[in-house]
Amino acid sequence: MAKKIPGLVKRNDCWHIDKVISGRRICQSTGTSDLEEAQRYLAKIIDEIRQISIYGARPTRTFREAATKYLQEANKRSLARDAYCLKNLDPFIGDLDITHVHMGTLNAYIEARKAAGIKSKTISRDLAVLRRILSLASRTWRDEYNKPWIDTAPLLELPNWEDGAEPYPLNWKEQERFFKLLPEYLRNMALFKVNTGLREQGVCWLRWDWEVKCPELNTSIFITPGKRVQYDDGLWGGEKNKEDQIVVLNQVALSVIEGQRGLHPVYVFPFQGRRIGKIHTTAWKNAWKKAGLPVDGSHNKGPHNLKHTFGRRLRSAGVPLETRKVLLHHKSGDITTHYSGAELKELINAVESLCEVENGIALTLLRRGGK
Repeated sequence: MAKKIPGLVKRNDCWHIDKVISGRRICQSTGTSDLEEAQRYLAKIIDEIRQISIYGARPTRTFREAATKYLQEANKRSLARDAYCLKNLDPFIGDLDITHVHMGTLNAYIEARKAAGIKSKTISRDLAVLRRILSLASRTWRDEYNKPWIDTAPLLELPNWEDGAEPYPLNWKEQERFFKLLPEYLRNMALFKVNTGLREQGVCWLRWDWEVKCPELNTSIFITPGKRVQYDDGLWGGEKNKEDQIVVLNQVALSVIEGQRGLHPVYVFPFQGRRIGKIHTTAWKNAWKKAGLPVDGSHNKGPHNLKHTFGRRLRSAGVPLETRKVLLHHKSGDITTHYSGAELKELINAVESLCEVENGIALTLLRRGGK
């Protein structure tokens, strides 16, 4: 039996390293109960540290280590989505040395996702997170020897196969048929969304303390904050485009709001006493299919269609472009939410025009291919 060399300690039938090497204390498991194998592992660790300290070699770091560092240090509102993107990438490049991550080693990931029917836009989103990590590794992150994790971030080409799903704005009959099939809590959210143009997350996060009463106009509005804010319940809020947004209510949206009062002290659209995470649930998907709406991959099937429906109806009602931009919450650089009574009245009149259309004015929504 081989003689145990200093620095190896056996714990629970497994050899562990506890040794000072070139001024650094190394404490880690070898992952084996075999002494010879543990000694070879320790020798490898010793050689790597000496190569780094004496010859300036860069230590081996996996992409998984870089991804973990990014998730621990990043402070952004879409961090959960980034974590999901990195989870998709991990089986393909997680164990790779970060210096070996480039388009060549990403081909297997791209082809596998494409074969699974994933859209190029989704794959590009994953790669954009990867690109950010590689940029940090080359420009910002430094090791204990003041060396960057990688010398240069490789160029990543984001795929675009022109396979994005087309929006599917609803006509009035489709809306009626679809909404009837939704559970009541989703129907209220959908009805509010199609009359305000607010994005899905904005509806889910809508809070009562964002409501602003307008007694001179006998109504109220909501102002959703652009700045990322953490509330007392530990949840974060903040608009995607980082600008405060004004949510103007027509008669329908206002009636939905009145019906929600008293259901929850914080959130406008709760479900079973808590905040709803998303609208695009299984119940939504089942109702969409039962309503006979497109389920092929060429059309979007999610709640974002209601924003397109709202925009199309505003345009059909003759609402001017600048007014539509405000109501659709497009980023403009003008972050003011201080509107005069006359300006608010103009916005309210614009969204009220949708109620007039619903009550009898003909509306034709043109779709590609005559559908």
